[in-house]
Amino acid sequence: GQGGYGQLGHGDQQNQVLAKQIEAFAGQRVIAVSAGDVHTLAITADGAVWSWGSGRTGKLGHGTDLSNQWEPKKVEALASKRVVAVSAG
Repeated sequence: GQGGYGQLGHGDQQNQVLAKQIEAFAGQRVIAVSAGDVHTLAITADGAVWSWGSGRTGKLGHGTDLSNQWEPKKVEALASKRVVAVSAG
């Protein structure tokens, strides 16, 4: 996949030919993932929502921080919510 905006979650902009585990999720169980064109969302078993990739237009859910996220970052605004699905569109 293309990694130009960090949407692969490996901390860089490198493209990947083969699937590669995201180190930020080591020891965690990811139960849902949705990939958009330039950003990605995930839910972990503890109910946390994570986002990474292009932060343009606020699509990552980090408030006024519109910067690209090169690795998964917890969406704090949803920490007290029960999230059962994500869709990156």
